[in-house]
Amino acid sequence: MEPDEDAIEVDVEVRVATTDRDREDAFAVRRRVFVEEQGVDEEIEYDEYEDESDHFVASDGGEPIGAARLRKYEPGVGKVERVAVLEPRREAGVGRALMGAVERRARDRGLEELKLHSQTRAAGFYRGLGYERVGDEFDEAGIPHVEMRKLLR
Repeated sequence: MEPDEDAIEVDVEVRVATTDRDREDAFAVRRRVFVEEQGVDEEIEYDEYEDESDHFVASDGGEPIGAARLRKYEPGVGKVERVAVLEPRREAGVGRALMGAVERRARDRGLEELKLHSQTRAAGFYRGLGYERVGDEFDEAGIPHVEMRKLLR
């Protein structure tokens, strides 16, 4: 198989957003992906869970290229939300790196299970990471989603 000449090399670093700048970078990625690209209303993109969540930012050479957040959902269960990777960097391992960081943080926090609402078109990505679909497709922010869960071992 020939290398893809259009593929972008990525040297991704993922960190928990511990500074205002990190958090701003994560929010900027989310804005570009969800609000600008996918048309999600900015009023629902940012919600009451921002302050209680762990935010993650992925960067390449200092440039923010991905984001995610994790919050405690119920005892022993965390909810992964707002996973976003800038379009030119998709398919380059950024999402996998983000999810690895989220899962490590969840284990460190003593969580035993993670749940998420995947856009239906991204469900295969999460399935590849060990998440299993639960229930039927539903609408969230005008986009088809499915609930997925993973037991952390």
